[in-house]
Amino acid sequence: MYQTANLYLSPDMKMAEVVLNNPYLMLLLEHFGISAPLQEKTIREICDEHKLHPEVFLTFAHLYNGVDYKPAERFTYREVRSIINYLSNSHSYYLGEIYPNILKLIQEMFHDKSQPEQAMVEKFFNNYFNEVREHLNYENDTVFPYITKLYQKIEARGNVTLPDTYSVADYQEHHDDIEEKLTDLTNLLVKYLPNNDEPQVRRKLLFTLFELDYDLTIHSKIEDQILIPLVQQMENYLSRKTT
Repeated sequence: MYQTANLYLSPDMKMAEVVLNNPYLMLLLEHFGISAPLQEKTIREICDEHKLHPEVFLTFAHLYNGVDYKPAERFTYREVRSIINYLSNSHSYYLGEIYPNILKLIQEMFHDKSQPEQAMVEKFFNNYFNEVREHLNYENDTVFPYITKLYQKIEARGNVTLPDTYSVADYQEHHDDIEEKLTDLTNLLVKYLPNNDEPQVRRKLLFTLFELDYDLTIHSKIEDQILIPLVQQMENYLSRKTT
């Protein structure tokens, strides 16, 4: 993790300055669909332009900055679309960019392509990637559409039918910890793989794994500490409304 400072943020700070303080906030902006140039605009101005509640941005940004932050306002169902948008975009980043990049670096790392260590690491990573792909596809195909329907039901938009048996409790049961095996791979690279490979590629691979672990850890906190409680509130509201 490459966090540069535990900076406490406020809505009237300039977005470019907070990004320069912690460049990994560019990844956060990307997950929200916000791109540079940021000019001299404040956090509040950029959030308003993108119809993003500033408290959602600040809560997520403080996670990236490693700051314990309590939102000034309690989130409502209206924020759930921004949260799903963030999570969906981060899935695209994992599946389409960083995991394929890790596999490419693993394949580049070994001089001798017949080394058994390469086959072992590649097999380990491919098995892990398949689990990650299954996990993220489940969220994309089942969880996010379900939450979107809850939102539409609360908004009373059209004739929305919710599944009879599915709830966010099912999501919690299915919510595996995909960071654990990533740590195993990092330990393997640092502690055990023989020193007959490309050291520069190994370093790049390690840095990429740390970057992924950094983002995945925040991703899991957002799901566990923000999304799931918010969806439980939405389910409870609809349950009270229909009884």
